[in-house]
Amino acid sequence: MPDASRTHLVLIPSYNAGERLFSTVEGARAQWNPVWVVVDGSDDGTGERLQQMAATDPGLRVWVLPQNQGKGAAVLHGLRMAKDAGFTHALTMDSDGQHPADLIPSFMQASLARPETMVLGRPVFDASAPLLRVRGRRVSNGWTQLETLFAGIGDSLYGFRVYPIVDLIAVMARQPWMRRFDFDTEAVVRLAWRGVKPVNIDAPVKYLTAEEGGVSHFRYGRDNVLLTWMHARLMVEFVLRLPGLLIRKLRGVPPFQR
Repeated sequence: MPDASRTHLVLIPSYNAGERLFSTVEGARAQWNPVWVVVDGSDDGTGERLQQMAATDPGLRVWVLPQNQGKGAAVLHGLRMAKDAGFTHALTMDSDGQHPADLIPSFMQASLARPETMVLGRPVFDASAPLLRVRGRRVSNGWTQLETLFAGIGDSLYGFRVYPIVDLIAVMARQPWMRRFDFDTEAVVRLAWRGVKPVNIDAPVKYLTAEEGGVSHFRYGRDNVLLTWMHARLMVEFVLRLPGLLIRKLRGVPPFQR
């Protein structure tokens, strides 16, 4: 097992992920120490079983929330605990096995080399990727590029990424959004507005079938409505910011300030 880091941890939010959660956690633990899991009100028994694993593994910590609050809320809970414990950065990854645990060390090294940045996974899709979702994320990425004045965000939806903890807590604490499926995209937009630059690293994404233990809580209608509402809100705020952003850009001053 790797030595424990005092600054960077892996943070995994989970909701009813089934058996896949345990292989995801084991894969992450093989690559990094510590790994924290926030079980977001799951009722499939995974929280209790994971707590039993943590009882014999000092590199694993588990929080079980009493009710489902959403991915962003689960991440925020973990971030606040991490900040109180003295950590500065968190690599988030999904619990469903889609993200490549073997790339955790390289993402962490990129963050350690440039701790002022956010290290973002740029997904490389294989034949398992649903075409409708691939096309849909292109639309969301287009809006994200506009909302950030083309700050260089490679992908707005891929949740395998390293965040600076203090910056992310600050942007989440200022408004009530970013608590559910809208978390990943709004996080990178607001961090870019705050002045946190992106570093993009290619990473594979695997869409697992039900036979492979894959679990998806994505709902095309519900979640696309949520994304549309999110981009509408961000565009309104972007328009209000635009005059100042353009003036600073024309003067050669970095357009995004803390």
